[in-house]
Amino acid sequence: MAFLRSILFFVLLLHGFFSPIFAGSVGEEEFSEELLLKPLPDRKVLANFHFETRAPPTDIHGRHHRLFPKAIYQLVQKFRVREMELSFTQGRWNYEQWGGFDPVSSSNAKPPGVELWAAFDVPPDQVDATWKNLTHTLSGLFCASINFLESSTAYSAPDWAFRPFSGSLRYGALPREAVCTENLTPWLKLLPCRDKAGLAAIMDRPSIYRGFYHSQRLRLISTEFGSHEGVDSGIVLEQTLTVVLQPVAQRNSMTYSSGSVLQPTWSISSIFGRKVGGSCVLAKHSTVFLELDRGLVAELKKLQREDGKFEVYDAVSEGSWSNPGFELSVTPDRVIKEVNSLHSESSSILFEFSLEKYSYSEPFDVWFRWKLPVVWSCLQAPFHVSRFLMGSGNERGSIAISLKSTELSEGFHVSDAIGDGCRLRVDVFQIVPWYVKVYFHTLQVFVDGQPQIVTDVVEKIRVSPSEDKVSPGVLEMVLKFPCSVRSAALTTEFDKGFLHIDEYPPDANQGFDIPSAVISFPDFQASVHFLEENSSNNSPILSKFQESNPVLSYTEVLLVPLTTPDFSMPYNVITITCTVFALYFGSLLNVLRRRVGEEERFLKSKEIAPCRCHKDWSAIQIVRQAKR
Repeated sequence: MAFLRSILFFVLLLHGFFSPIFAGSVGEEEFSEELLLKPLPDRKVLANFHFETRAPPTDIHGRHHRLFPKAIYQLVQKFRVREMELSFTQGRWNYEQWGGFDPVSSSNAKPPGVELWAAFDVPPDQVDATWKNLTHTLSGLFCASINFLESSTAYSAPDWAFRPFSGSLRYGALPREAVCTENLTPWLKLLPCRDKAGLAAIMDRPSIYRGFYHSQRLRLISTEFGSHEGVDSGIVLEQTLTVVLQPVAQRNSMTYSSGSVLQPTWSISSIFGRKVGGSCVLAKHSTVFLELDRGLVAELKKLQREDGKFEVYDAVSEGSWSNPGFELSVTPDRVIKEVNSLHSESSSILFEFSLEKYSYSEPFDVWFRWKLPVVWSCLQAPFHVSRFLMGSGNERGSIAISLKSTELSEGFHVSDAIGDGCRLRVDVFQIVPWYVKVYFHTLQVFVDGQPQIVTDVVEKIRVSPSEDKVSPGVLEMVLKFPCSVRSAALTTEFDKGFLHIDEYPPDANQGFDIPSAVISFPDFQASVHFLEENSSNNSPILSKFQESNPVLSYTEVLLVPLTTPDFSMPYNVITITCTVFALYFGSLLNVLRRRVGEEERFLKSKEIAPCRCHKDWSAIQIVRQAKR
């Protein structure tokens, strides 16, 4: 009887332990994997991997998870993270060629190096200590130097220009951090299938790091400690890898009468070296999308008017998919057209390929072959933003931010574009290290080459001056430009500080980096709607595209040369001092320890005694006695 009771107790214990894991839809974990492919105007291809893992709230699901990574869950619980984003980037996003007015460029185009920001649900006096502990944890988790952000000189507390988390947000960046496979491998280990199955299996390391741009990003949203409107309760982990690759061009590329060259044919196997061997068995969604943006669709429609046979999205033939401009080797499972587009004549188009019917024996691979040369441009942000240094010498200089209108804002909806008082809002967030002493009172604003009164353009400003070896300088501004503006510029002067010799890095002569400035346009939303509202077939990446996020751009990383000491002088002083001391003390010890009598006896003992069998031996003895 006691044995049966023990068995019953064990069964009940197992039921209570595993019931949250196998609960219904309310407490069910979800994982999805998706890949977005997109041809670019400069003969390159954009590949955006999107992985999303969802975990229900702890009070419903418990602390044990089947799909959600344990390391991330423990990180959220220990540091009470409300929202966090970490990115590792190599290269710089080309806003002119690859676009700047779409969800991919606004969300996944990151500055070079490492960027980290996090919002905590802790008392204000504990935010800095929690941030430092978080940087050490992430540094060990991703094999990076993120722990350098623990110093108060390396991070800041934005108020309103970056993210709407006043008081609990911390931001830091390491522009010179190198990105390699040591950072990608821990990132892949967070996936349920890792890189053994599914879309992650085609991530060939040489192909990725050979690209012109790649950025791996980790976004975390948690509602464990508060309510987030519009976000499902629980923890959402979003992992994206954005890569820009150059397909191998064909040697016999045909040149047309217009002088244009046919773009190279590419496929998944040609740019990654592998085919997709089916989906991850734990994934709820496993899909590959091929996107044609608005500019490309408009050019293809011109070709179709000349051809008069096909539409962009309904030209299907047996075993392939074709239209006058290009051809696909695989017929898509579904063709999705952008809805609610401001440019109804040239809406974006998505070709959807489901991976559920593919396996390792029958892998998935799609070829994209161009038939005619097509020239188009991607949709750009309202302004092309650049930042540069002015002045010369190692004493002082100026930082300039230039904004040039792309002339693409016409037809976009601007929130306050009513009447003659049309104003365009631009938010600026910039961090400057403490050794670059910026004089914020020297701020000058130029609109269309003409100087303006600062108060006429700057609607709101927050300045946090730098403190030597304590905190960096922070500048947050809200600018209001006329809608007819063609160009604008902001300049601020600075002096260069001096560092202690121990504070210089090993490559000090290369210069010091100023992190990228963040320029956002709140009046413009980078959202694309491919599906009707309340559609049950919404994929995570398409749902992400529908979110209303402001258009965002990052400027260049500035390289500031500072006055550096002659690091060879200590070496020279040390070597000549050691030489002098060696000669002095060597001679002194030689004189003090030398004994003349012992040396003479030693030398006499080494004299060779003459042979006694010599015939003049008696004469030699007589001579020696005479000398005595």
